[in-house]
Amino acid sequence: MMKAVPLVMIHGLMGSLDFYAPRERMRDVALHLPDLIGYGQCKDVGASGITLANQASHIVRYLDEQVGQPCVLLGHSVGGAVAMLVAEAAPERVLGVINVEGNFTLADAFWCRRIAGLSEDEWSGEHARIVADPAGWLAGGGIDTTPRRIEWANRILAHQPPRTVRAMACAVVAETGDPGYLPRLRSLLARGMPLFLLAGERSASGWDLPGWARQAARGHVVQKDTGHMMMLEAPDEFCRLVEGMAVQFGRG
Repeated sequence: MMKAVPLVMIHGLMGSLDFYAPRERMRDVALHLPDLIGYGQCKDVGASGITLANQASHIVRYLDEQVGQPCVLLGHSVGGAVAMLVAEAAPERVLGVINVEGNFTLADAFWCRRIAGLSEDEWSGEHARIVADPAGWLAGGGIDTTPRRIEWANRILAHQPPRTVRAMACAVVAETGDPGYLPRLRSLLARGMPLFLLAGERSASGWDLPGWARQAARGHVVQKDTGHMMMLEAPDEFCRLVEGMAVQFGRG
């Protein structure tokens, strides 16, 4: 019997990606859901250690210590940027990348730019207001609220302290805005790193996706009737799409 391909899912600005029970929805992959520095089980790490480069190194260590074989990387939003940097740093560990509306340019970092422009006190106050009104946070993202979605939003918002979110936002702005960032990603794909692209139907037009990334991808899938948080709106369909992509990478 063929061994299940490892799928390592990297969360975005607010984690984790386990809130919708993906292990129960994807049975043909060996699923890993690591926390980035500053989040969940790693939230005690100081915010000064949060850069995209350090997050990528953190995931490479996780691959070495917890996975131990080539895997498929999925990165959502900010996690998409981390996933691409992990693939650049350790290509021998990566069978392919599933980039779910990941950050390619500063145009993708509109919320990060706003948060990075606030002082710590200003962001702490705004964060407290968001946490106190998860339904409003969802509605602001164009997501219809249900009791289950509000419960999930509470889990997402509680997974990291506000200082982590602000530090990560600053890192995204600094590092994706660096003139060398996009050429590095383009070089990675030119060397043959396999890539799938996944977007939500309502948010796909806002993804500042370079033409060379689209051309290099094995596929560009748009999940219907969802936006940027497609796994929260339609988790079964999201998992079906992701699992299909991961299995394809596993077959070579």
